[in-house]
Amino acid sequence: MKKISRREFIKTSFATAGTVVASSGMAKAANAVPRREEPLATLIDISKCIGCEECVFACQESNATKFPKPKKPFPKMVPTSRVPVEDWSEKQDVTDRLTPYNWLYIQHAQVNVDGEEIELTIPRRCMHCENPPCVKLCPWGAAKQEDNGLSRIDSDLCLGGSKCKTVCPWDIPQRQTGTGLYLDLLPSMAGNGVMYKCDRCYDKLENGEKPACIEACPEDVQIIGSRDEILKQAHKIAKEIGGYIYGEHENGGTNTIYVSPVPFDLLNKKIETGVGKPHLFKVKDLMADGTNIAKAMIIAPIAGVLAALGKIHMQSKEKK
Repeated sequence: MKKISRREFIKTSFATAGTVVASSGMAKAANAVPRREEPLATLIDISKCIGCEECVFACQESNATKFPKPKKPFPKMVPTSRVPVEDWSEKQDVTDRLTPYNWLYIQHAQVNVDGEEIELTIPRRCMHCENPPCVKLCPWGAAKQEDNGLSRIDSDLCLGGSKCKTVCPWDIPQRQTGTGLYLDLLPSMAGNGVMYKCDRCYDKLENGEKPACIEACPEDVQIIGSRDEILKQAHKIAKEIGGYIYGEHENGGTNTIYVSPVPFDLLNKKIETGVGKPHLFKVKDLMADGTNIAKAMIIAPIAGVLAALGKIHMQSKEKK
């Protein structure tokens, strides 16, 4: 069986005038300055990714100041079996999965299409759901969703209880022990650290800049724009190459939209999944579940109060 690269496959199979038109449309969308008050989405064209990891390194460099700086030795939890220690501080160079120090990584898939074996590489990070369970069900109010659709975790408020990871369909957030608010409150009883994930470079977006991963990509794999425009581009590209879309409807809709030349159920069978390595399954809308809706309604006011108290505590700590 002949084995060809992703680039060769795409070039011979999909190099049509329509693809060129779609690409020019993407470039136009990428150059537009996004408005902060509208939902923003990113489009990831898997057919363009060469797996160079420039996006991974750019993410790490841009967000280095946000990474945890744990205090050791770690407090012993009571009981010790309740919350395991998760320490990545000595493994900050790991890039083949999501960690508190690596919010974006590249998955690899060898797939067979019409007798040709090709390799596809897929940038993976937070999906930034439109109705994120991590935000709605965080009992401490540490997870929040901005007006532009991105979701992020406030490391000043997070106690590391991992509820966000439990309710995330892709298990995206990762915990680092020995850092955060729990050390000041109940170091042996509460949380055990802080949860970390992609925040889509919210600080860059606030300044009218693109996220680091998008800025650094040499192949224009990712673009960012209004969700409506991104979906139009995604469907246009998918139609031109006979491709497939992921993220438009998963978990009720996300703000990370993938376009692939092969079906995502095939990709999911070929990628390595597990802890820190998210799947590509179809995902039902978790927040459409009546139980989760009820929980969110109960949690919201309590989380708001706890978040306010947490902020007051951090402000008083900074003044000392």
